Amino acid sequence: MKFPAAFAIGTILLAAAPATIRQPSIAIRDIDGVKREPLRVAPGHAEALFFVTEDCPVSNYYSREIRRICEDYAHRGLGCSLVYVDPATTDEKARKHAAEYGHGAYAKMVDREHVLIDATQAAITPTAVVIRSDETIAYRGRIDNFFAAIGKSRRVVTEHDLRDALDAVFAGKPVAKPETPVVGCYIDDLTHAHPTGR
Repeated sequence: MKFPAAFAIGTILLAAAPATIRQPSIAIRDIDGVKREPLRVAPGHAEALFFVTEDCPVSNYYSREIRRICEDYAHRGLGCSLVYVDPATTDEKARKHAAEYGHGAYAKMVDREHVLIDATQAAITPTAVVIRSDETIAYRGRIDNFFAAIGKSRRVVTEHDLRDALDAVFAGKPVAKPETPVVGCYIDDLTHAHPTGR
């Protein structure tokens, strides 16, 4: 997989996951104009947020696995949201991209004000964040360990971190690894995305 020089790509191990979501009542409209509150989760359910960009080769690589995970765990109570992090992305561009890369029927939204990014402390795409019904983060990190480093992948995936976390959540058990390193593309802050300000 080629990584164009224009991309800011790296590996980060984030700080320990916060105990509680800072603003669980955040409302954001999806690309179809439907108001969503992805950080509010019904009892017995969980929500997975996948932070992506149109032009990140790593998040594009994972598009079909994201769909498989969302479909495989839907019957257990998993809801999914695809979160585009580039504020310049239009709803139509997000819709076209999601269709092109085979994403499913789950909600898709553009986080133009980075409210979800700030609330979950996502820093790289494709970070996956799993929210419990008690408004805590159960897991934040990579989907699996296919990418060992930038431009370096494994022949066989040996750690299915997100699936392991979801299995633990739905079994009512602690997540063994609530935080994992993410290989991918850095999420620009809004100052960088909008040099002249918002």
